[in-house]
Amino acid sequence: MTHMNQLSLFDMENESAPALGMAPLAERMRPQELNDYVGQQHLLGKGMILRQMLEKDMIPSMIFWGPPGVGKTTLAKIIANRTRSAFVNFSAVTSGIKEIKEIMKQAEENRTFGTRTLCFVDEIHRFNKAQQDAFLPYVEKGSITLIGATTENPSFEINAALLSRCKVFVLKELTQTDLVQMLTRTLQDKRGFGNSTIYVAEELLHTIAAFANGDARTALNTLEMAVLNGEISPDGSITIHQSTLEQCLGKKTLLYDKKGEEHYNLISALHKSMRNSDPDAAVYWLARMLEAGEDPLFIARRLIRFASEDIGLADSNALQLAVAAYQACHFNGMPECNINLAQTVIYLSLAPRSNAVYSAYETAKKDALAQLAQPVPLQLRNAPTKLMEELHYGEGYTYAHDTEEKIARMTCLPESLRDKRYYLPTEEGAEAALKARLAHSRAFRLEETSDCENAPSH
Repeated sequence: MTHMNQLSLFDMENESAPALGMAPLAERMRPQELNDYVGQQHLLGKGMILRQMLEKDMIPSMIFWGPPGVGKTTLAKIIANRTRSAFVNFSAVTSGIKEIKEIMKQAEENRTFGTRTLCFVDEIHRFNKAQQDAFLPYVEKGSITLIGATTENPSFEINAALLSRCKVFVLKELTQTDLVQMLTRTLQDKRGFGNSTIYVAEELLHTIAAFANGDARTALNTLEMAVLNGEISPDGSITIHQSTLEQCLGKKTLLYDKKGEEHYNLISALHKSMRNSDPDAAVYWLARMLEAGEDPLFIARRLIRFASEDIGLADSNALQLAVAAYQACHFNGMPECNINLAQTVIYLSLAPRSNAVYSAYETAKKDALAQLAQPVPLQLRNAPTKLMEELHYGEGYTYAHDTEEKIARMTCLPESLRDKRYYLPTEEGAEAALKARLAHSRAFRLEETSDCENAPSH
């Protein structure tokens, strides 16, 4: 049981800590210094690249890519404080080109007085091309240090010209240990509940951390709600009971640890139920995970894998539906995407089965690793230069579209593997037709004649 110094919440307004109504807990607890920052040790641990940049005061323009609530904005503010830079916070939702140019003009003036300007752009992927391009000349001249934050892949969402001038750092979702550490500190810190006596079992802090799914803001908001709805004793102390927390979470806290054994047991149960064509069991295990707070995108990624590993070409629609389910989870989030996942799980459970694609790759992988030095057959090599032609590159290649069968009589595997068969289709679903076509293709290709050596090449 965790408890803090005794002082009722109603007395907090008379202390140095802000009153509860003045600012959300997540904002009050925002770290001001790097030592208070939780998580991202792969970037900020001792000797790590971003830590070294900060210590040497060599801060480039950067893009922070990561899920919500992992500290992108907080880290940008800490960097601004450490480098004694003027901090400008842009919102990609409300800022236009006019506002950008006004700030850039001010940044130019700051530079003449030796003051750097750090521009933080939250949700930078929401800026259109013209808005992103407005930053370019100022980033190039060094008038500003740009830090953009995005939950989307910057390779697709940030203009190439701007992206090439920024260092991309991937921020990971916070671990359950990170979140419990942060919640414990919040109960001790005067900016949080350090002036109050809060009784809460450590296991409930782990429950909050699991529910938050790597999002610090969600964890702090949940703790704040639990404290405000906790049982107040005559002495002013507050006790958070499991029943109170369950009401705050809006669900019964099932026995589930997203990073522990039960996490893997349940995803295994889902996978094997689908593999056994049991949609009833599959939907049950899906509900167990979702209602316990599992990340729907994690489940969707596993469904995408299942579609290829257990169904493959027996039903190519399975992969398309699984990818669509992932997109639906991304767009809708919980709880709306639960039906999207249920639809996909039922479809995958009843689709025809084939692991031929999976087996083909695994067998080919073994040969690829064992024979990494196998040369590409000459007939498959390009010959863009005369020297390559003289070395017989491309000799014997037949353009399949020039043949009546649309198949060239030549082997495409290295000589030592020319008789290997990796893809062995089943008779399930659409794979039966592929099996017949493959048998014809293989038979035709093996009917090699001397004439094919002189076939025209392209």
